[in-house]
Amino acid sequence: MIAKDLMTRDVITVSSTTTVKKLAMMLIKNQISGAPVAGKNGKIVGVVSEADIVSKKGKDVRAIMTKQVISVAEHDSVEKIAQLMTTHRIKRLPVMRGDKIVGIVSRADIVSAIALGKHVGLTPVYNL
Repeated sequence: MIAKDLMTRDVITVSSTTTVKKLAMMLIKNQISGAPVAGKNGKIVGVVSEADIVSKKGKDVRAIMTKQVISVAEHDSVEKIAQLMTTHRIKRLPVMRGDKIVGIVSRADIVSAIALGKHVGLTPVYNL
């Protein structure tokens, strides 16, 4: 199974100038726990999550977002996705086609695939 089999295609993004209050309302309304941050040209410049809201101080997304974007390509395996999530302790990964975001994969997407009986071959990851 690969990223494009699991990803959510209708990705909700936010601007770096979005207020934290508006971000919080958007996350609740859409029942999501985070979102990519898009710059003026549409390029992904960060990722913001509920954890950022509760652990960082700032009035807008720019002040609290994680600027290091870890992403995957459409054809990356679920094993690679799970490894990246585990290694970096993150819950979602933007799926990119070049510089364009085409989807997002969350841990919930992987769990849903397993629950639906889809073959998801994961190898255990041990944190020593």
